[in-house]
Amino acid sequence: MPSGKLEVLLVSAKGLDDTDFFTKMDPYAIITCRTQEQKSNVAAGQGSSPEWNETFVFSVSGEVLELVIKIMDSDVISEDDFVGEAKIPLGTLFVEGNIPPTPYNVVVNDEFCGEIKVGLQFIPEDTNEYHGEEENFGGWKESSY
Repeated sequence: MPSGKLEVLLVSAKGLDDTDFFTKMDPYAIITCRTQEQKSNVAAGQGSSPEWNETFVFSVSGEVLELVIKIMDSDVISEDDFVGEAKIPLGTLFVEGNIPPTPYNVVVNDEFCGEIKVGLQFIPEDTNEYHGEEENFGGWKESSY
């Protein structure tokens, strides 16, 4: 089971279905890793191709299978609109350690409605207490050869 820090670089999105009729939408993302949730800045007036270039850090321990990114449209007068979501499997990341910015499908009701570009890095928790001092367990340095 992986344990450490998950860094999420939220780069941009494109081809999103615009939920506003008279103006460009103001998208933002809600990134969820298990029970932790973080929100991006609102890309005001950027419509269906927002750019964020924001980094988020999550603590990871135990069974974490995916990262969920919900894209919302910020509205002043009414409730924010749900634009779509991307589910990113994390199994490969825990093996590779790093996934450069990659486009992932954004879907609503299993239908494609754009893509989001996200970079991922996993930094394992240092479980070794070794701090540069030589440990003495005996062995070849203690032998008579």
